[in-house]
Amino acid sequence: MDIEQKQAEHIEYFVKQASNLRGSSLSKVVIESTSHPSLFAFSEILAVPNIIELQGTENSVYLDLLRLFAHGTWSDYKSNAGHLPQLVPDQILKLKQLTVLTLAETNKVLPYDVLMQELDVTNVRELEDFLINECMYVGIVRGKLDQLRRCFEVQFAAGRDLRPGQLGSMIQTLTNWLNTSDNLLISIQEKIKWADNMSELDKKHRKEVEDRVEEVKKSLSLKADIDFRGHEEIYSESGGVMDYEEDRSRPKRRRHPIA
Repeated sequence: MDIEQKQAEHIEYFVKQASNLRGSSLSKVVIESTSHPSLFAFSEILAVPNIIELQGTENSVYLDLLRLFAHGTWSDYKSNAGHLPQLVPDQILKLKQLTVLTLAETNKVLPYDVLMQELDVTNVRELEDFLINECMYVGIVRGKLDQLRRCFEVQFAAGRDLRPGQLGSMIQTLTNWLNTSDNLLISIQEKIKWADNMSELDKKHRKEVEDRVEEVKKSLSLKADIDFRGHEEIYSESGGVMDYEEDRSRPKRRRHPIA
């Protein structure tokens, strides 16, 4: 079962739970969902009306906490820790995993120094163990650890929930990509058409050359046949003259008288 299917099943479960609870009872859903080892998307849970109703109440900190896990990072939590519930170890791990995903959204080469600062990791060994065991083995990222350059080269990273206002930017990016793809397709079609035309011209030129060669062959063959016949007639006439001359030059035998 891939990570996307697991996500969908977990989201469906927590959305159903949140839809059946209200007020302080929703704190359990928030804590459980943000601690779950296989859940990394929270926008559907945030959209549940009962969750939205926490805004402005004494339990609004759980709405803020859920928003943090949907869009924030470990650094964001540290900056607002005084206004949020204290995290349990599973939540801390989850938020640090989400931090890696956020960093990978804009950069495909993540320096070790940046990662250690953002994740509160003190040494390279600890950082690499975290990236391998808690990120790559989990399936949320794929990449290469480059110890020589002290960086993590990201090859794949799971997407996070869209932040408010991010949808418009994403639509514009996709529109630009679509326009670029259309222009590329037109260019490819023009090159294919040009190649087809060149192929037809090449075939036409080749046919003309072959026809010309055939004409030259026929011309040479005809000339050779005429020359051969001319020589044959000459040799035939010469033979007749020689026979005639030879007959004239042959001495005549004298007749002896009959005794």
